Amino acid sequence: MTEIIRNVRGMPDVLPEQAVYWRHLEQTALALLQRYGYAEVRLPLLESTELFTRSIGAVTDIVEKEMYTFADRNGDSLSLRPEGTAGAVRCMIQHGLLHTPGTKIWYQGPMFRHERPQRGRQRQFSQIGVEAFGIADAGIDAELIIMSHRLWQRLGLAAKIKLKINSLGNRSERQQYRQQLQDWLRQHQQQLDEDSLRRMETNPLRVLDSKNPALQQLLAEAPTLLQQLGSASRAHYDQVCAMLSASGIDYQHDDRLVRGLDYYSHTVFEWQTDELGAQGTVCAGGRYDDLVELHGARPTPGIGFAMGQERLVALLEQQSLAASAPLLYVVVQDASLRAAAMQLVERCRDALPDATLLLDHLGGSMKAQMKRANRSGAVLALIVAAEEQQRGEVSVRHMQSDAAQQTLPADELPGWLAGQYASLH
Repeated sequence: MTEIIRNVRGMPDVLPEQAVYWRHLEQTALALLQRYGYAEVRLPLLESTELFTRSIGAVTDIVEKEMYTFADRNGDSLSLRPEGTAGAVRCMIQHGLLHTPGTKIWYQGPMFRHERPQRGRQRQFSQIGVEAFGIADAGIDAELIIMSHRLWQRLGLAAKIKLKINSLGNRSERQQYRQQLQDWLRQHQQQLDEDSLRRMETNPLRVLDSKNPALQQLLAEAPTLLQQLGSASRAHYDQVCAMLSASGIDYQHDDRLVRGLDYYSHTVFEWQTDELGAQGTVCAGGRYDDLVELHGARPTPGIGFAMGQERLVALLEQQSLAASAPLLYVVVQDASLRAAAMQLVERCRDALPDATLLLDHLGGSMKAQMKRANRSGAVLALIVAAEEQQRGEVSVRHMQSDAAQQTLPADELPGWLAGQYASLH
């Protein structure tokens, strides 16, 4: 017996009952992004490995441990994208899209990281990403956060998601703080775990992101980056906070929020939930004002965020969102009538392009077909029978109510169905 091939570990299928939530999330998010002036780009899954080592940082966990990297037939090192911002910046530079300040884009699709699969953390995961270029003003920082909050409201998730923010300052301020933090960590290195000891030498800011409870208590006493900010950086952060407060957005300042990628500067933020266990961050982002210049283009400020679709879907599934039921299920008394029934259904689809109309193709007895109509959840069942067809008529049964079955001229069916659909919506 041939062995059944299964999906790759950590790269799960999305089944029809789950896809309802995915579609709801995507449609809601994309409609909102369009209203805020964001245009879609579609980015490749594969990029040059150097794009990510240069953007993310060679000593980050993503580059060191998690990227799917291989040499192609030409010997070039390629990687499946572990995140979207690096590719978005590459796209903007390559196609000359940064010449107009204020360019806003969004993208959506799978990302890949070789991690231990668990709830809310898969090796293939999907994100909706948003990026804005050429705007240095603190207003765009606040607007991005306000826009994401508006999305949580539209999805019915606002009460479940909380905002944490911080400022990483500019490159010079981070470098000064890096040295100060490194000196402090060395004074307490006997209390550090193995992972933090390694990060202390290569990327000390990442120690602040440790999930070790004992270490978190120690880090509460560490010097903060906020104390190192100059007047301009502090004024930028204060403006963001003031705009959020004025818009009624609750937030918590978190000195240990540093994000996992090296390209961030100034404002960083995370939207977190307590309802998904350890994987509680559902959306995160911030400024990356040095990243464009790092890739050889003229200095251009940038800011963006990415939302994890799997984690948001997990929250949406708690709402028991149901798929919309078909309006009509067509049963046919005899196989010889199927062609006529199909033509009738297609005329109805012309009149109702947004409605779901199903034609039974499995055949069998009328009783068997009606059972399938009932299982489909359809509002109406259309019965195409020989005697009625000769008279140019069809019968309609109301499946979700006690209304009497009725007969009407076949030519009038599309208009009659349109009225039924309008009354339901």
